[in-house]
Amino acid sequence: MRVYYAAACQTDFPPVEDRSGIRARVDRMCEMAVQTIVGYEPFFDVRLLVFPEFAHTPPIYDTVEQLRARLAVPIPNEHTERYAKLCREYGCYIQTGTFLEAPPEYPDVVFNTTCLIGPEGLIGRYRKINPWIPWEIHASPHDIPDYPDEPFPVFDTEIGRLGAAICYDWLFPESIRELALRGAEVLIRVSAYMDPWGATAPMDWWTLVNRTRALENTAYVVAANQGAQMRHFPPFSWPGGSMVVDPDGRILAQADPGPGEKVVVAPVDIQGLRALRARRHGHDTRAHRRGGVHTHLQRAALAPAATHPVTMEALRKRIRQAKERVAENGSGSRTGPNATPYN
Repeated sequence: MRVYYAAACQTDFPPVEDRSGIRARVDRMCEMAVQTIVGYEPFFDVRLLVFPEFAHTPPIYDTVEQLRARLAVPIPNEHTERYAKLCREYGCYIQTGTFLEAPPEYPDVVFNTTCLIGPEGLIGRYRKINPWIPWEIHASPHDIPDYPDEPFPVFDTEIGRLGAAICYDWLFPESIRELALRGAEVLIRVSAYMDPWGATAPMDWWTLVNRTRALENTAYVVAANQGAQMRHFPPFSWPGGSMVVDPDGRILAQADPGPGEKVVVAPVDIQGLRALRARRHGHDTRAHRRGGVHTHLQRAALAPAATHPVTMEALRKRIRQAKERVAENGSGSRTGPNATPYN
């Protein structure tokens, strides 16, 4: 496999009030993808394009009923087919910005979902495990009893093994580690990560976390962030800073922090990564893990949603209960294998 280039593509869209506005956004993202592929063709072979969270529809309503009535869509849909047509024409792969997904099998649930699409069509989807609570009232696969699908899918493609997670998921090292341990070589971050936790010191969580997840998993990171202005989504502004990071945590390319559409591209060398993983004896934290001593991974703090739809009031109650459990198990007297289980 020869070296190819990945593009982190950030958007700056105003909100839409209903799903009829999705088409215009897809128009623009397809245009950005073609411009990137064709414009860089004399220099680089761009094969992977990543777009931000909420690029199709931001969750501007505060109940699941409103989201399903106005914004959410099933997957696949007409928009995923448009991306598939583009991928077939240009031989590329697109990690879509997120959709608010209304799955027919869960009639009172909304997932925050990103799709991987390639020349063969819709390859698969990832549903956000860790919504940004309490403001996001989307369900997590963790909330669904006997959830039948793989919650951390990794897709084997001709450009490597790809795994995606969404925005707040990346503040949970165990979630990204799960993707890496399932074989992901390129970790894709689809985000709407707002100020002040952006790409500017002293609160540059965006940059710090992306670099850390790359080096601790010996993987590439391709991270696309919203570059939306505050007037679109008060009180939040989204600082962009979209980036590509190599397996040693080096930033290969990064958009200047600040609002606006921007695209940055950088090389991905999958064969080099595989050789690095095979050769490395030091700093191979995937292989050096001593999992048996980490009892916290056997206990989830936040309980699954007991009922649907999810509400902000119910989320706040579950958060209070989770904080009490964390305090109890962190008191010193209830730690270790006999600590309270609360999966």
